[in-house]
Amino acid sequence: MEKLTLITTETDAGTRLDAYLAANLEATTRSGAVKLIESGQVSVGGKVPAKNYKLRSGETVEVTLPDPEAIELVAQDIPLDIVYEDSDVIVVNKPKGLVVHPAPGHPDGTLVNALMFHCGDSLSGIGGELRPGIVHRIDRDTSGLIIAAKNDLAHQGLSNQLQDHTLSRVYHCIVTGNLREDSGTVDAPIGRHGVDRKKMAVVADGRRAVTHWRVLERFQGFTYVECRLETGRTHQIRVHMAHTGHPILGDTVYGSKKEVKGLQGQCLHAVGLRFIHPRTGEAVELGCGLTEEFEVQLKKLRSKL
Repeated sequence: MEKLTLITTETDAGTRLDAYLAANLEATTRSGAVKLIESGQVSVGGKVPAKNYKLRSGETVEVTLPDPEAIELVAQDIPLDIVYEDSDVIVVNKPKGLVVHPAPGHPDGTLVNALMFHCGDSLSGIGGELRPGIVHRIDRDTSGLIIAAKNDLAHQGLSNQLQDHTLSRVYHCIVTGNLREDSGTVDAPIGRHGVDRKKMAVVADGRRAVTHWRVLERFQGFTYVECRLETGRTHQIRVHMAHTGHPILGDTVYGSKKEVKGLQGQCLHAVGLRFIHPRTGEAVELGCGLTEEFEVQLKKLRSKL
């Protein structure tokens, strides 16, 4: 079991305890939070509260999380948009809404389940029991190119390229506001948010994170941007763009809480991938077009110019 201690802030005052837990515990739903409270796994100020208890600022919330239930991997016939494939690697254009690998709250219906069906036993095991073939990840509501390895040789070779930055990943996004410069670099360490465990943040003791960006197009109140990852931290582009004061359009975690009509999650798409083939040593460069909803947002913005 894992024990967590959370401290409420002024913005949490008046929030129901079950809602607060769902927002601050990874892979915990509102109903899951209620179960934790009803089973006596949550205390506020050392006392066991009711599920509808409304929090005050500065309260100490202690939570005991049960050990996660074992997840059994199963192959599932989920359609894949395959951009490139050979006996060593497979590159997929991942749609929004598809989680990359199983985890508490998402036991199946993931990219891994789809890859298992398509590739059979031909997936590397280096990534761990629940992440066969997975070399790197992209967020559930980020779309675009992701590469998986079919054997350990390929996985090790691609992982090395991630470490030495020779595996290039290019993203396009629409950010809020107008960036002053035409290009730049964000070199700011990223780690777990001090209060909200579901979020990452720029923190002094975080891991080094570097994002290179350049402006592709400017609109009234928004900017179309290309981002190139030098490192690959969790939520890196989303955190770095928010850190500059220009969060990604539709990102309700790091930007405005208001959802954008016609947009599921953040307007962020992995458009390009370049790597050295781990067996042949040849460069492989791949690209994919924007999603329909991304194009719709650009069309709306262009119509206002």
